[in-house]
Amino acid sequence: MTKKIAVLAGDGIGPEIVAEAVKILEALRAEGLDISLEYGLVGGAAYDETGTPLPDATLSLAKSADAILLGAVGGYKWESLDISVRPEKGLLGLRSELNLFANLRPAILYPQLADASTLKPEVVSGLDLMIVRELTGGIYFGQPRGIRVLENGEKQGFNTLIYRESEIERIAKVAFEIAGKRQGRVCSVDKANVLESTELWRETVTTVAEDYPDIQLSHMYVDNAAMQLVRAPKQFDVMVTTNMFGDILSDCASMLTGSIGMLPSASLDENSKGMYEPIHGSAPDIAGENIANPLATILSVAMMLRYTLNEPVLADRVELAVSRVLDQGLRTADIHSEGMQKVSTSEMGDAVIAAL
Repeated sequence: MTKKIAVLAGDGIGPEIVAEAVKILEALRAEGLDISLEYGLVGGAAYDETGTPLPDATLSLAKSADAILLGAVGGYKWESLDISVRPEKGLLGLRSELNLFANLRPAILYPQLADASTLKPEVVSGLDLMIVRELTGGIYFGQPRGIRVLENGEKQGFNTLIYRESEIERIAKVAFEIAGKRQGRVCSVDKANVLESTELWRETVTTVAEDYPDIQLSHMYVDNAAMQLVRAPKQFDVMVTTNMFGDILSDCASMLTGSIGMLPSASLDENSKGMYEPIHGSAPDIAGENIANPLATILSVAMMLRYTLNEPVLADRVELAVSRVLDQGLRTADIHSEGMQKVSTSEMGDAVIAAL
């Protein structure tokens, strides 16, 4: 049965990097992968054309698709808009409407890029960790929220950090299941000494762990977790945490690998339908220059093949092709170093196709 993939390029460098990822999908389709591609608008590009960052047509497309390939949203151009129609609302809307509650963000250091990390090679060599971030709850979605004027005329901004047991249970189960296929260790990150919502988080994760006796569970406060990520990151196997903490920690982990341009992500629902995207932003300062790194988006396709399309062999091939290209010394500007060959966005995509 043909699997439908919704392609949402978005803003900034989104169209450039997505174009290279689509090359991979088209190459695999030519080999027999049974997929169809349909395109839609999201983010600032959608606002410019329709007046909303998530048009009904795009949401309908995303709901009917088996998987979504997303580029990036946002940029300086739209920062002055009311928050209700900023490009990021399109991304949050997709996550919420599709119930994509589990965000998987691997941080893997390719040995060819050990020198590109800002940490010493002995600290990061061999790094392979997975951050599992709860994606549809917490402070990003909690109500009430807003900006109000107090009686003395002073403005006050407020947001609500809120989690239900069921939300914590389902993301914890994802983390334990993934750990069972890796090294068998889960570190749950919270701030239970200060925040009641994450005190409940810790209690609930501990309860879920009883169903996974072969998995080793540990707990860590988020401030210590941030420190440990840059002190001794290889101590972690799977980290599971809240929406906001996961947002911050995964970006921190990305720099351990040499460049945020190398890291893919998957956002899954309860049936493994997913939205796949690089974790970096739209980089409007380099948009249209054909210099952005497409590898994170290409590796997001590999995650799509593995988690939604159930094509692990093809996923392995894509990841191996990326590794081979790095072996050849090809580098985009963000990972370039002396002695390596600097290539453009499209040249990197073509090289991966050749290696594939």
